Formats: sequence, structure tokens, C-alpha cells
Amino acid sequence: MAFQPFQPTEPLWSNGPTPGAFYSFPGACVAPELPAKHTMRPMVTGTSVLGITFDGGVMIAADTLGSYGTLARYRSISRLSKINDTTLIGASGDVADSQYVNSVLERKTINDEALDDGHSYTPKAVYSYLTRLMYHRRTQINPLWTTWVVGGYHDDKPFLGYVNMLGVAYESPTVATGYGMYIAQPLLRDAYEKNGNMDQGEARRTLEQCLRVLYYRDCRTINKYEIGIVTAEGIEVLGPLSLDTNWDIAHTISGYN
Repeated sequence: MAFQPFQPTEPLWSNGPTPGAFYSFPGACVAPELPAKHTMRPMVTGTSVLGITFDGGVMIAADTLGSYGTLARYRSISRLSKINDTTLIGASGDVADSQYVNSVLERKTINDEALDDGHSYTPKAVYSYLTRLMYHRRTQINPLWTTWVVGGYHDDKPFLGYVNMLGVAYESPTVATGYGMYIAQPLLRDAYEKNGNMDQGEARRTLEQCLRVLYYRDCRTINKYEIGIVTAEGIEVLGPLSLDTNWDIAHTISGYN
């Protein structure tokens, strides 16, 4: 009689693991595979950046507050960055994203200087690069939550441009971001239309007046600020400075208890 191997009617280990796999215990909770997520809500943010051209250069101003939600958490954050001897940028929006963009621009500037070919990035080149970077990240559904003001002086001409997180960009003699687009921009345009060839002193007084109005009206700002001046001689960043304010009429305001 030939030998007959044992053949069970049922598997010895029902629901057992396949070779190279792990056993799935009955009743185990298996988390579903979630899609990749990106940051869609800024945490620490900066508010308005203002810019205006004057006879012989460009001036950009921004306060130094980094708001953690509604909390005025960081009061000494510089949001103006010098790219090279001809270009200055200012950022509003997410502070972490602006620091990332600044690091990218710094690496590009270092690589450009290492070539030592006598050329450097012009203000318009930096402006164009930011439009491409913002639009690229937008198409990846992973935007950089920042808005940029690019100011510079090249070929004896001032340059001032605006770039937002979607890559929308334009050039203008006056620009503003954040809440300043609604409150400060009309004041800047009015001053420029009255005197398109204002000198450096008048441009500074105009920016300081706009910053003062924003301090009264925007709860995400403080009266500490920096001003960057770009001329043919180079770039100078002043500050942090402090605004003089007047709250004498505060006792007449009611209904906001």
C-alpha cells in the first residue's frame, strides 16, 4: 500500500500570514492611509509692508511684530532683507515661509557671487524669480503664505514691485500688503499723485504717517518699525524705530466693551 500524505480538510492556520507578511489579528484597528497634508494655516505672521518711490530711490517700511494668532508674541522680528547692494525685499504673511524664501535667495546670491563674473541679480531679476517661486508652490498645492515687496535701484532707475502667494505680481510707484492695502495704499497714492518727485524726507514722512494710521487701526501691528532706503549709493536699513502716537481722543470712543 502506497504512503498517503496527511491532507487536512481545512488549513492548519486559517487567516494566517502569507510568506513575508505580518499576521492580521482579528479585531485589530488598522488606520487608513491618509493623503499627504501641507500647512494651510500660518502660525506666526507679520502684517503690512509699505513701499514708495522717490526722486533718486525707493523706500520700504514694515513693523517688527510677529503675531501668534491674536497674541503679539514676537516684537523684534525684522521683515526687511537685503539681497545685494541694489535690492531690498520686505515680507508679510507667514514668518516661517518668509525665512525659507530668504534662505533660498541667500543661497542663490552666494552662488552668483562665487561665479565672480561681474554680474549680480538686479531688482527685476529677484522680482521675476519670486513670481515664479510663488506660482510654482501654488501649483503644487503647497503655497508659501507670504506677500512680497521688492524694491531696488538699477540703471539710474528705481524699481518697486509686489508679489503675492499666488504669483500675482505688478510694478507700481506705491505698494502695500496686508491690511495696508486697504488703509495705507490710498494715502500713499494720494501723496504720490500730489508730488511724484518727492524727496527722501517727504517719502519717509509719508510712510511714517501710514504706519501711524495702521497702528491706530490694525490690531496686528505695533509702533516699532524699520525703514529701508535704496539709492544709487546702496542700501540702508534704519531701526528699529518707534512712532510717536497720540491717544487723547481714546476716551471719546464707546460701544466696544
